Amino acid sequence: MAKVRRAFLLLGFGLLIGIWGCGAKAATTAATDEYTSLIPPGTGLFGSHEFRSSLKALPQWSRVMASAEAQVEAMARCNPERDSCSAAALSWQKIIREARGQGTVDQLKTVNSFFNRWPYRLDIDVYGVNEYWATPQEFLRLSGDCEDYSITKYYALKKLGVPVDSMRIVMLTDTIRGIAHAVLAVKIGAGYYILDNLSDLVLTDDKYEHYKPQYSVNEHFRWAHVSPGLMR
Repeated sequence: MAKVRRAFLLLGFGLLIGIWGCGAKAATTAATDEYTSLIPPGTGLFGSHEFRSSLKALPQWSRVMASAEAQVEAMARCNPERDSCSAAALSWQKIIREARGQGTVDQLKTVNSFFNRWPYRLDIDVYGVNEYWATPQEFLRLSGDCEDYSITKYYALKKLGVPVDSMRIVMLTDTIRGIAHAVLAVKIGAGYYILDNLSDLVLTDDKYEHYKPQYSVNEHFRWAHVSPGLMR
């Protein structure tokens, strides 16, 4: 474990929690080659070693948390028979209505496939900036990129009663494509199920050997991750 911690420090905490643009070329480091064979599999997400800390220094996620709950409640309260409800509100009500009463795994599948219908759009095209984390209401109106899908799925499942402590938005490296990516991980029993905008399949994290987590968050904590084979 001491070697894992040392390797983590060499990576630099700023790399793990810095700007994370979906589809951006993944960062690499040559200074840690000697530690590749020294890091055994971990027991965290995607077989990583996890280091939990506070939510400080995550302004994008802090902005989402500050407004998402109120927006979600407003969409849920809109009465289409009385009010002029937006398309976003009607879509939100539709998925909550469809998934309510299902078993948890079925809820994950329903929520994942529903929001995956939205087109993938880069932040620069939607918001005019390279990196922007959208609230569910913003995503339903304008769509977004990988972390925006994950955020919207997170809040939908929260509305359906899935505990926040069992969910994490995970920023990771897709080693096959060599780019940054984001997914939602939901713990059921001893395993994590992955909701990915690239597929309607909902599989456990051990099926994604090409995903190497960098950091993950929920409303209470953040985690930094070090994976076997990450540093090569």
